[in-house]
Amino acid sequence: MKNGSCPKCGSSEVYAGTEVFPKSGPFTCNAIPVSLTAMAPLDNYVCTACGYVESYISQEEDIDRIRQKWPPVQPSNESTAQDEDE
Repeated sequence: MKNGSCPKCGSSEVYAGTEVFPKSGPFTCNAIPVSLTAMAPLDNYVCTACGYVESYISQEEDIDRIRQKWPPVQPSNESTAQDEDE
């Protein structure tokens, strides 16, 4: 989506929430918790043709914190509902 094209429907009607305020803080919904005291602001991309949304961590240092604090997801051979939709 960062390239302006929706991976779900192929539309170029993609809008970026990279400058949405506020991105972080105690009452924001445009961030995810990294630890008990830290939030990671998100950049959201929305396709207005189909409603598909992708979110990306805004700051590289938050990605490093996530690597340190969050457990990794192990790959699996099981299909998910999302896989079946594609």
